[in-house]
Amino acid sequence: MGDIYDPQFVKAVFDRCSDRYITFSLICSFGFTERWRKQCAAAMPVVQGGGTRGYDLMAGTGEVWPHLLKRFDDIGAITAVDISSGMHRRALARLHAHRAHRIEFIEDDVLASDLPSESADFVISTFGLKTFNPEQHARLAALIARVLKPGGVFSMIEASDPKGWWLRPLYVFHLRVILPLIERIFLRGAQDFAMIGTYSINFGSAAEIAAMLRAHGLEVKFSKYFFGCATGVAGRKVTPTH
Repeated sequence: MGDIYDPQFVKAVFDRCSDRYITFSLICSFGFTERWRKQCAAAMPVVQGGGTRGYDLMAGTGEVWPHLLKRFDDIGAITAVDISSGMHRRALARLHAHRAHRIEFIEDDVLASDLPSESADFVISTFGLKTFNPEQHARLAALIARVLKPGGVFSMIEASDPKGWWLRPLYVFHLRVILPLIERIFLRGAQDFAMIGTYSINFGSAAEIAAMLRAHGLEVKFSKYFFGCATGVAGRKVTPTH
């Protein structure tokens, strides 16, 4: 199979499943992915000032944008960064055509992108963290600290391994057995969505990236959602005092 964290491997997986990603993820998560996106937007600290601009990293199909724009209706622009052009085409064609004037897109590996320093009032990311290994998480934490303006805010959420929860075996069975089975039966034998379970279990939780962000001087709050089936981080880049 090769390195599942190699950017080109990740791009191929999500390009292939982009047309069916929204429906499949919503149904197979019993609606929790949509709920968690809303909670991720709600967890973001208040953005100071009007006409704010920021990044949606590993933006996928942009399903967090309605929640983000509803909470912060004065956002001037969202720059979506994603390695999968298929996911972005799907986003604008089916979901966000009426928001296209407020959405910019960069097709790139986030960690290889040349985003300007102190260029963002906010950074948000939903369900993209799992596609990185720990070394890549460290690079992502450094990037977030670099691109945020002083006082800038962030919020990220990811499906996680709910260690310690008494129903964890059932949850893991759902990810590792049920999802691949559904995919084989209803999606003509594809094996792309099954990777979501693999990535999620390997990811563990957002606790490690929370520590990495703190190491860069950011204020960070770590949160668990639904017994740890998702975890998130939110916070702010501290404004320097003179």
